[in-house]
Amino acid sequence: MDKRQLKAFEKKLTARYQELQATVQRSLHDRPASDDRAADIGDIATTTYEKDIAFGQNASVLQYLRLSQEALKRIGDGTFGYCTLCENEISPPRLGAIPWTPYCIGCQEQLERSQYLAGCWKAL
Repeated sequence: MDKRQLKAFEKKLTARYQELQATVQRSLHDRPASDDRAADIGDIATTTYEKDIAFGQNASVLQYLRLSQEALKRIGDGTFGYCTLCENEISPPRLGAIPWTPYCIGCQEQLERSQYLAGCWKAL
């Protein structure tokens, strides 16, 4: 990967990181105050549901924030574009679509397959 491509990825990842940070800040700022004492059971259920949805969204945002930060670190240490598991080069189309990915497509598929199988064993 040449320096121009690396700079383009760094710019894209930095913008994504800043966007995600702003999302987290808005989420923390916009958190509704709740007074469960004055609410009826339906209001409490709705509030709980909304909090669950917000929690799930925040967890995803925090995961992408972490992945973006790690990708920027890999740019800094010269390992960006290489799979963190097998150390093979990650394909340019994959990096173009998911620049924060730490894995090549082969390792990603193996991880997903093993997580799926682990979930199947738990279900038994």
